Amino acid sequence: MTKKILTKDDAKKAVYGGCILGGGGWIHDGLAKSESAFEMGTPNLITIDELQDDDYVACVSLVGAPSAKELYVDSQQLVQTVQRMQKEFPQPIKAIMTNENGASTTINGWLQAAGTGLPVIDAPCNGRAHPTGSMGSLNLTEVDGYLSIQTFSGGKNDKKIEGIVSASINKASNVVRSMSVEAGGMVGVCRNPVQVDYVKKNAAVGGITQAIELGEVFLSVPEGPERIEAVALYLKGRVIHSGTVSSYELNETGGFDVGFVKIDDLELTFWNEYMTAEINGERKGTFPDLIMTFDAKTGCPLVSAEIQEGQSIAVISVPKDNLKLSSTMFNEKLLKSIEMIIHKKIV
Repeated sequence: MTKKILTKDDAKKAVYGGCILGGGGWIHDGLAKSESAFEMGTPNLITIDELQDDDYVACVSLVGAPSAKELYVDSQQLVQTVQRMQKEFPQPIKAIMTNENGASTTINGWLQAAGTGLPVIDAPCNGRAHPTGSMGSLNLTEVDGYLSIQTFSGGKNDKKIEGIVSASINKASNVVRSMSVEAGGMVGVCRNPVQVDYVKKNAAVGGITQAIELGEVFLSVPEGPERIEAVALYLKGRVIHSGTVSSYELNETGGFDVGFVKIDDLELTFWNEYMTAEINGERKGTFPDLIMTFDAKTGCPLVSAEIQEGQSIAVISVPKDNLKLSSTMFNEKLLKSIEMIIHKKIV
């Protein structure tokens, strides 16, 4: 099996590239997690062609609200979720996949890979971040009678929680989401073992490599607004506005961050990740297009939870056709669920 031995340099690029592609997650958190991964050992990345079509791979994920104040998931808890899945699932798990690109999620699985000796597969469930577990479930919601198996662990002291749930995708995801709230805001999860031929048809094949390459583009440009231009150019998107945040609202609702940002005439809505961009009512981007905010002075990506009134920010929009996306991003039923949350048309 030919494999790429991942390095700390790869991890740094993956964190920055993942944050931009994800439109979500904290960079400092991703960098800290990458340190933990390499303390655990050396993770390897393999392409999907290096596995047999009938091999099983399992997805690892973090579930919760990024702005929660008491969130806690340690390295051992992350590894335990995979080990528990290996014990409970009747077939051998041959590789680990992450659920999406994001500051922490692109490298999510590197620590579990280092801790278990399993490789990471270059095929995240989605090549951008998304709010719900179902959106990161490879369209398994559409497979009749599919039974989701999810192992989870998180929290500390009296909030410590771990377990396994087996149910329909939506029910299992809802249970894990509510467990994340009980754990203080976040749990590590290993879920939904599937065969490689299914992954080929439904995942964002090559999504980890895209994040690493984007991170390399971003970090190769000196700090400043030129970084934003370089990112937009690489992704074949564009900077749609640069200005000052005039109003901002974030509500933590049911384990999600929901709100809006206004920059002059531009309004962004978010549900963990940015969902819509409109200038005077004219739509400039709609999820799963990538909408992302940056510090206009430094060029650093800013996620929705760290925006503040008075900040100078720039906004990019990238058409969904230029991203590596899961089949779920074309599932109208899943996209329609966004409309009830942000009260804007998506489909």
